[in-house]
This record gives sequence, structure tokens and C-alpha cells, in this order.
Amino acid sequence: MNEIFGKVKSASRSLNSISDDENRGVLLKLADAVDASHEMLLEANGKDVSRMDANNPLYDRLLLTHERLDAIASDIRNVASLPSPVGEVIEERILPNGLDIRRVRVPFGVIGVIYEARPNVTFDVFSLCFRSRNACVLKGGADASYSNEAIVSLIHGVLDGCGVDRDIVSLLPSTHDATAALLNAVGYVDVCIPRGGRRLIDFVRDNARIPVIETGAGVVSTYFDIAADLDMGIDIVTNAKTRRVSVCNALDTLLVHRGRLGDLPRLCSRLAERGVEIHADDEAFAALEGYYPAQLLLHADASTYMTEWMDYKMGVRTVGSVKEAVAHITRYGSGHSESIVTSDAKTAEYFQREVDAACVYVNASTAFTDGAQFGLGAEIGISTQKLGPRGPMGLREICTYRYLINGSGQIRS
Repeated sequence: MNEIFGKVKSASRSLNSISDDENRGVLLKLADAVDASHEMLLEANGKDVSRMDANNPLYDRLLLTHERLDAIASDIRNVASLPSPVGEVIEERILPNGLDIRRVRVPFGVIGVIYEARPNVTFDVFSLCFRSRNACVLKGGADASYSNEAIVSLIHGVLDGCGVDRDIVSLLPSTHDATAALLNAVGYVDVCIPRGGRRLIDFVRDNARIPVIETGAGVVSTYFDIAADLDMGIDIVTNAKTRRVSVCNALDTLLVHRGRLGDLPRLCSRLAERGVEIHADDEAFAALEGYYPAQLLLHADASTYMTEWMDYKMGVRTVGSVKEAVAHITRYGSGHSESIVTSDAKTAEYFQREVDAACVYVNASTAFTDGAQFGLGAEIGISTQKLGPRGPMGLREICTYRYLINGSGQIRS
């Protein structure tokens, strides 16, 4: 493994000699190659999909379609169109002694990414790393091995055709030994980013000897306030829960003000149409009983509000105030995305001030927590930590900086 890591580390240095136009050109050729390779990519993905139960929450993440490949190619072109952050002067000042100090954005060098059954991540990570002049080491899950191998083969073909060192991207075997090697690649890999569920993220954080940026796990809530507009709430809750249930920004818990329990059946009406199973506390259960399909209405238990469902399931809890809603989020939230539906400006301001999460919404769906939606082109992950990048991580977030100091013979006394 160290031989692989060494090749990536060496190849990473070649990225600085590629011009900006050449960098963009490689990504545009990759997007064209994706457009021309649907059948090859879907055939490989079909082998992965055939091994997974369609009822598995990860199935939707694993699946590639013509539409999703079109979107992937579009995202790659978006990344190519964005200005590279490398070389950007973040700040500059001249000291009284005449020293000119600039803080300039530079790539990390080599980024390792460990991820589960999400082959689109392979494209996202490569395109963002390449545009920001980072090399990458990819460790995908066994569930997506055929897809990832086909994708990296396609990327290598484009790099070869453009005269770029193919070792700037390496796909490791989908084994536990490869994971352990990556987490211990001191001196080779500059930072590791896990993308997956809480178990994966905890394992990486607890076992890594290289720096880690935590991403992904999302226990997401929306609070429906006493002053909320019902029609708006129906749209937001339905979208946040059912747009794509397997993604980290999907709604897991609906908090509803006790004074609005009478509206709860209407608030959840479109969820019933989509077959969403509700796990409700006693008050919410009583408000929904007789209105919500009995086979889809269950009593909440001790694990309900700490669960990232990744499925057509959702917790519902009754609260008496925005302060109680914030207290619930403080206890159960994962620091990912939280939302409030309210027409009261002071309540909204309180919620955004007090909720400690990467993304805090007022009157909008948490489904917008996404790099492309934030204008970043794509994302390498959603950081839920506070040290370093936070929220969707695009090009700037996967760079660090260095100080460049120009003098004219100054010496320190």
C-alpha cells in the first residue's frame, strides 16, 4: 500500500505545473467521456445493484441511471467553470518593518476519501480535487466495487489522453486492510474525509493517525412553529422527507408546536401518500390517530429521535416552544442541517442564533444542503465539525493556505 501512496504523493506535485486552461480541459473531456460511456458505466453499476436488496436504504445511493449520469457530467462541467482557488490571496498586509505578508490558498496535497455505496462520489471527489490541484486516494465500499473500478478506469483513460499522470487518483481495494492502511498513511496522505453513516465516521475518527474532516451523518429536524404557515409547512416537510430519503440532508424528525397539533394531520397528509412511516410521541400519535394510515403510525421509542432513518420513516415529537425545540436539537442533532417554519421574525432569529449546526434554515427545506445548490459546483462532503471547514465543502474548503513573506533584507533584532 505504501508503494501506491508514494506514487500518489509524487504525482500530486505535478498538478502545480498544469495550466488553468489545461486543468479545465481535462475536466471537460471527462464530462464528455461520461456522456459517451453511459452503457459501460450502467453495466458495471448493474453488477453492483444486482447484489443489493432493493429495500436496503443504501440501494438508492448505489443506483446510477441515465439521468444521474447526465447530472454527474453537468456537475463536472460546473466544477470546470469555477475559478480555481489555488493562488488566491486571502489577505495581505505590510508590516512597519516593510515585510510584505500574504496569506495564499494552496492545495492540501493528497486527500483520502473513504465512502460507502455512492459511486457518484468517485466523480465528485476527483473533479473537485483535480480543480483544486489535489491528488486523491479513494477507498470505496465493496457494494460499489464494479462501479468505482469502471469510473476510475474512465478517469485514467482521460488523464492518459491528456498527458496527465494517472497516479493523481488511485482506487484502493474495497477491503478492511486497505482502510487500515489509508488511516495510517502518515507522510503520504494529508487529510482523510469519511463519507457515510455514523458507524463509518466514528471508526475513521477513532482509528486514524492522519488528520480527519468529519462529514455526512445527519440527524435532521424541522420545527413547525406556532406561527408557521400551514401550506408552506406541508411543502417543506414533504420535500425534506421524501425528495431523496437516503441522503444526509433528508428530514428525520418533525418537531411540532403543541398549539398546532390540530394541523398535524394536514401537515403530514402528503407523507401518507408517499408511504412514510411515522414514529410519534403520545400527543402527536393521538393527533394523527384516525387520520394517518394505521399501518404507518407507530409509537416513538428511546431511539427514535437519534436515528438517521435513510428510509421512508420519520420521528414526530411535540414541543411547547421554540426553546424546547432548540433543546431537543441540542440533545439529538448531529450538527448537520436544521430548519424552522415560522412567520415570526424574532422566533426565526432566536432559532438561527441558538441552533448549533452547519446549516440552519428558516422557511426552507433542508434538502438544499448540497454543494451544487450552494453554488460550489459539487461537494466533497458536508462537514459537521467546527474546526476547519463546515457545511458543504467545495473547492476552497479542500485547500489550506501558506504565508508568503517578501522582504528587502530585514533582520530581526
